[in-house]
Amino acid sequence: MQSPVAPPAPRTAGPRAELPITTTAPVKKQRRYTAAALCTVLAIAAALGAAAAVSAVGERAKVLAIANDVPAGQPLTDADIKVAEVSADAALTPMPAADRASVIGKRPAVDLRKGGLLVAGQLQPGTGLGDNKQQVGVQVKRGQAPAGTLVPGDKVLAVTVPAQGEQPAGKDAEAPPTSVKAVVVAVSRPDASGAVVVNLAVAPSDGPLLATRASAGRIALIRDVRSPS
Repeated sequence: MQSPVAPPAPRTAGPRAELPITTTAPVKKQRRYTAAALCTVLAIAAALGAAAAVSAVGERAKVLAIANDVPAGQPLTDADIKVAEVSADAALTPMPAADRASVIGKRPAVDLRKGGLLVAGQLQPGTGLGDNKQQVGVQVKRGQAPAGTLVPGDKVLAVTVPAQGEQPAGKDAEAPPTSVKAVVVAVSRPDASGAVVVNLAVAPSDGPLLATRASAGRIALIRDVRSPS
């Protein structure tokens, strides 16, 4: 006969282990708040930058523009100038509208085209004309002047060439050609045949002679040496 099995002894209640307290969750929550605040600041900065860019593009300035075609060397009149509004751009340097009165009467060094903006560099302070100078227009055909190299301010020699069909003989054939010293005031654009009109400033004693020879088509131009810059 088996002896009865004794009931299991009751477990002794010991001290209950407590779970350690962690701070992981609060740290993550704080980081989320910081990231959200940073995104908000960046969004506001981007919005302000975009507004400033739009405002800068919208800024406009009143400047001088060309109302009519004006050939080089011709004095500007009030009718040749108008005021235009353009977007402010550091790459553009047109003359401000406040300078309108100061440009009237000045001679452009280059041809001005209707609709373009007027730039100070197009108006040279000197055209070669003074109280003791005369201006003569000389039409030169292709081959009678250096191609595309003459600019206002160049010193040239206006050389008298023989008339068509004229052949110097004797001492005249050996004598050097006569010439007149001049300064280029303006150069027109070539016409269909390649001829250009060059306005020259000369001494009063040479003006009538040069005009007479130029009217007969007997002038060729030689550009003098330019001074080194």
